[in-house]
Amino acid sequence: MNASELIDDLIANLTDWRGTTFGTIRRIIHEADPDIVEEWKWMGTPVWSHDGIVCIANAFKDKVKLTFSQGANLADPDKLFNNGLTGKQWRTIDIYKDEKINEGSLKVLIHDAVGYNHSRVQSASRPHVTRGNPKKKPENKTL
Repeated sequence: MNASELIDDLIANLTDWRGTTFGTIRRIIHEADPDIVEEWKWMGTPVWSHDGIVCIANAFKDKVKLTFSQGANLADPDKLFNNGLTGKQWRTIDIYKDEKINEGSLKVLIHDAVGYNHSRVQSASRPHVTRGNPKKKPENKTL
């Protein structure tokens, strides 16, 4: 099975509100970025990537957790992040039963996460000027 089929199977086996919530999150992710790639990592975690990991999702007994790998670097004006707020990198959105997902704000957050990843890829591919090693003493050349 490929990653998308594994995610389909995971959602189908979540027969309560978590399956519906998981499916809604997946739809929103694809609407926010049609070019996003679905992956299956860490022995059973759905991952969505575009120029790097954008987010991962997990279903727990009482919640569905959507984790943004670079969440600390993203603006969150609508305060979607409600967990992992003290970490240096990751931020999460814990969604509980009967909670309504702010689809518009989540799409913006996903779009911004893709943009952040893209900017990191762009800056990493720029040629850098080599200045030499400042700790290395110049050679004493005598003619």
